[in-house]
Amino acid sequence: MSTAEAACYSTPEESGLRVETLPFDRIPHQSRLFLDYLKDPLSLRKYYPGAVRFHHELQQRVPDVLAAHRVDRNQVADALAAMNQRWGAPEETLNNINLLRDADAVAVVSGQQAGLFTGPLYTIYKALSAVKLAGCLRQRNTKAVPVFWIAAEDHDFIEVAKAEIIGRDCQLKHVDISTDLHREGQPVGRVVLDDSIQAIVDQLFELLPNSEFADDMKKLVQQSWQPGRGYVDSFATMMTALLGRYGLIFLDPLDPEMKKLAAPLYAAAVRQAPEIATAVEQRSRDLENAGYHAQVLATATSFPLFIHDENGARRALVRVENGNYQAKDTAQRYSIEDLAQLARHEPQRFSPNVTLRAVVQDYLLPTIAYYGGAAEIAYFAQTAEVYRVLERPATPILPRSSLTMIERHTGRVLERYGLTLADFFEGLEPVTKRVVEEYLGASTARSFAAAEQNVNQELDRLKTELHAIDPTLANALETGRKKIQYQLDGLRTRFVRAQMTRDEAAHRQLQRAADQLYPNKDLQERHINVTSLLARHGTYVIEWIFNAINLGSNDHQVVYL
Repeated sequence: MSTAEAACYSTPEESGLRVETLPFDRIPHQSRLFLDYLKDPLSLRKYYPGAVRFHHELQQRVPDVLAAHRVDRNQVADALAAMNQRWGAPEETLNNINLLRDADAVAVVSGQQAGLFTGPLYTIYKALSAVKLAGCLRQRNTKAVPVFWIAAEDHDFIEVAKAEIIGRDCQLKHVDISTDLHREGQPVGRVVLDDSIQAIVDQLFELLPNSEFADDMKKLVQQSWQPGRGYVDSFATMMTALLGRYGLIFLDPLDPEMKKLAAPLYAAAVRQAPEIATAVEQRSRDLENAGYHAQVLATATSFPLFIHDENGARRALVRVENGNYQAKDTAQRYSIEDLAQLARHEPQRFSPNVTLRAVVQDYLLPTIAYYGGAAEIAYFAQTAEVYRVLERPATPILPRSSLTMIERHTGRVLERYGLTLADFFEGLEPVTKRVVEEYLGASTARSFAAAEQNVNQELDRLKTELHAIDPTLANALETGRKKIQYQLDGLRTRFVRAQMTRDEAAHRQLQRAADQLYPNKDLQERHINVTSLLARHGTYVIEWIFNAINLGSNDHQVVYL
């Protein structure tokens, strides 16, 4: 998806950053659907009717987006202004909110759950991808603003209650917030912090290095995460403090005004719930028949919205006999008309499921494109059917920027031993074996190789002679060869471990590199929290990340700081 079209921004290299690229087909655990989408989204137009090959083609969609957006812009902007001011929005953000009032303005959207201390790094990458594309469109004379949709209606609190960092000892650490703050089924956006957050902030900064930036960083975190403040409010306040200068607008879909504005779409989705369920189920079968996977479990009896009980917990609705719907784990039943009226007049009682969420987002906002990860791209293959049933234009989803940040001390280790990020994908043990055999114990490793070669040469000579006498003896020799090879491999493994025990410094360096680059056998961006980088580099690192994002590349970016 690269092009010769002039870049909207300078390349990362022009910004003074050393960047290497790594195609996603070389990174483990990538789905076929995601890889095919990266390669050629237009070949998958059956599943992604709004797909574009290059981001600069998005301008062609502007008339359709504007024609489909019928929500009162001033009401949307008023609600956005109120919530963003509450989170400390700077003038740049408020100006963008006012720009959104214009009838010809569009929004570049991304979003994520509200993670502890902003969650994993890819949350920052998604937000800045939207910022950069909005700026690119403005340079091409399209009024565009970046919006970050906070997934406040999600109820999986365990997923967002942990922040992983690289501690002052350069090892992987984490801090957790108590899940007791959350009631089962309750949206994360309803969680309120208690006094325990103060101890968690203190613990975070006890684990992080005590650098020249630590005091300012701790003040920023303490001002964002306070007892009595909502979890989503804390997340948005910290994100605003870090990214607000880029004019990024944050949106909480649990906001009462946003709920009122979404009510007509909720009611329409209720009335067409059977058609939506059937369409999504069929799309799931189509994907699987084509050799892809269905990201969302879909059945013909499902309902596109959750209903919230009197305690605020969300419950799935399932179609039962006579076309009625029953809330999970209750005896309460509703007709479609009952639910449609309830959705129209009490929209706060509902939240969209994963296949409807994007449609709600693009009903409230004049969305020109959405930035998402691999899982979201898979969702959109099914969600496209919901857009169709509700007669909404399907929004193009663009792959978000994906980065691994390599700090200087880790970069020196990689350079010393001739390693790359990809070398860690198979685990630490193959890396240590290679380092020992090529650097720390190269002489002994060569002796092992020579011994193995000599043994095999002699066995091959003997096999030829035995075969001439009795072929069964030659077969027995092969069994012996396997046993000898097994013993040699065992000795080689013990040698590698012994060498690493002797050179503890090298072993620590490799372990720390693995923790920082491929923690828990996964990409860095899915685990490490931005405070790890802020504590070592200050807020300068946000600008480095912004500069590293390359809208013209779908490869993983390896960025050397």
